[in-house]
Amino acid sequence: MISLTERAAGEIKRVMSEQNFPEATFVRVGVAGGGCSGFQYSFGFDEKADPERDFITDQHGVKVAVQKNHDLHLDGTVIDFYEDLQKRGFKFENPNVSRSCGCGSSFSV
Repeated sequence: MISLTERAAGEIKRVMSEQNFPEATFVRVGVAGGGCSGFQYSFGFDEKADPERDFITDQHGVKVAVQKNHDLHLDGTVIDFYEDLQKRGFKFENPNVSRSCGCGSSFSV
């Protein structure tokens, strides 16, 4: 299972509020083939989840869904939000990664 830091949850709630997402909206986290190392993270908003297919949790007031078949690649991942003078964004700290690319958005397990 993945987990959100309080800082990441706060940023997600801010975006959802600013964009007037319906209350049933949740964050969907997954992996997709591609990138220079084999896999890329997928991270977006969704309004549908299937308890048979998805792990669904509530973390710091944010509903999160992860497809069960993606858990192999994401189990133990912590999603944080960072902000400094040069860039800002979500950071995935995944203990399953054996190699990642220089940009940090592509990985292999």
